[in-house]
Amino acid sequence: MRTPEPNTGLERLYRESGWTLRQFAQDVNRVGTERGTPFRYREPSVHQWLNGHLPKEEARPAILEALSRRLHRPVTNSEAGFPLPKESSTEPSTVEGLLDLGRLDMDPSRRSFLNAALFSVALTIPEWPDVVGRMEAAQTSETRRIGLPEVNMVISMTERVSDLDDQFGGRHARPMAAAFLVNTVAPYLRAEASESVRKAIMSAASDLCYLTGYMTVDEGLHGLAQKYYVKALQLAGASEDHLTYCTTLRGMSVQAVDLGHGRESKRLADAAAAASPAAGPRMRAFLAGQQAHAAAQTGNRRDALTFLQEAETAMEKAESRSKIFGSYNPSSLTYHIGQVRYELGDLRGSIEALEESDRLRHQSFRRNRIRYLSMLAERQLEAGHLEAACDTWGKVVEIYPQVQSGQCDQKISSMYGRISPYLKNHSARELYERARLVTPTSLVAG
Repeated sequence: MRTPEPNTGLERLYRESGWTLRQFAQDVNRVGTERGTPFRYREPSVHQWLNGHLPKEEARPAILEALSRRLHRPVTNSEAGFPLPKESSTEPSTVEGLLDLGRLDMDPSRRSFLNAALFSVALTIPEWPDVVGRMEAAQTSETRRIGLPEVNMVISMTERVSDLDDQFGGRHARPMAAAFLVNTVAPYLRAEASESVRKAIMSAASDLCYLTGYMTVDEGLHGLAQKYYVKALQLAGASEDHLTYCTTLRGMSVQAVDLGHGRESKRLADAAAAASPAAGPRMRAFLAGQQAHAAAQTGNRRDALTFLQEAETAMEKAESRSKIFGSYNPSSLTYHIGQVRYELGDLRGSIEALEESDRLRHQSFRRNRIRYLSMLAERQLEAGHLEAACDTWGKVVEIYPQVQSGQCDQKISSMYGRISPYLKNHSARELYERARLVTPTSLVAG
């Protein structure tokens, strides 16, 4: 008979608890008695669990409950190294999956596992009819009721993290978001609440999941970002939040098109548009602009120009107010014009649009300014305008020290590679020397 492997997940929790084997067994027995299913476990049983012997199915909830009480946070089957209960679906519950995802993201020792998760074009996207109004009932050991103050706190925290991300990049803000999801938001999702509050907290959690996924894309962790996005879709559907559902699909489309997966990007953008038949003009512009970019990348000129015209028309009608992540402004539209023109072979038109986009963009959006100015410089160089490209990259170098972003790091590294053949040129050499003073040595090509 094969000897089971040690249960590293349960061992990690056991060490965190500070229990002795006897205390572990006693607390599990205590929970079992409370639930009307008394157990008589002693130290040898706990020792066997830690060594990989699977506890009886009826005992596993008591073990998780005992650990949750001891650690003052929910503990899931996956975290404890247990299989999902037979009566559950093949996927963990929305809340349990969110807890596991956030904890993985918070744990530096498991970051290499997350980094290995690649972007998948075969990802199953939960459709609106499949997720709307659906949310598993989740119970906790403590009776707790939440109201609008808790909802408003989550919304405010998400706005603050979003502001930090816009200004400084997501490298430092994302771990904060993951910890907040695990320690505060997930317990709120399990708490008692009125129906209206329950929907509101799920909507707020969906926004935070979307933002966390967006910041994860910024660090180049594309497989992990997809997981956050799927959680955002599930929560948005459960709360009947069309705006965040469609915004998330659109964000997934942006991720795909930036990675060169035009066909997948178009599928996601079309799904977002189909799920929002009654969208307001700003949302329609938001979605049509992305549809245009994706269509252009697949070489569908007619559809690209049709969607772009639709985005421009909708933008003219758009109201000034919009939800934080759903906002779409003239700078965003002009950026899409630049992308469509480039994909369709109009390099000069693309440069003109990107220049206009930067003039319209708010200066506080530093991370996006670095990305899009870098894109502009690359296209200026492609057009043979070395001096103009160096001038644009000079603006990037000026902003770069204020931002902590994987995407911005990649843009700086690419800059070094692109200007290295031109270092005999005065402007290129001056840019190179300026950049070396403010960038890590690891990003300097050659």
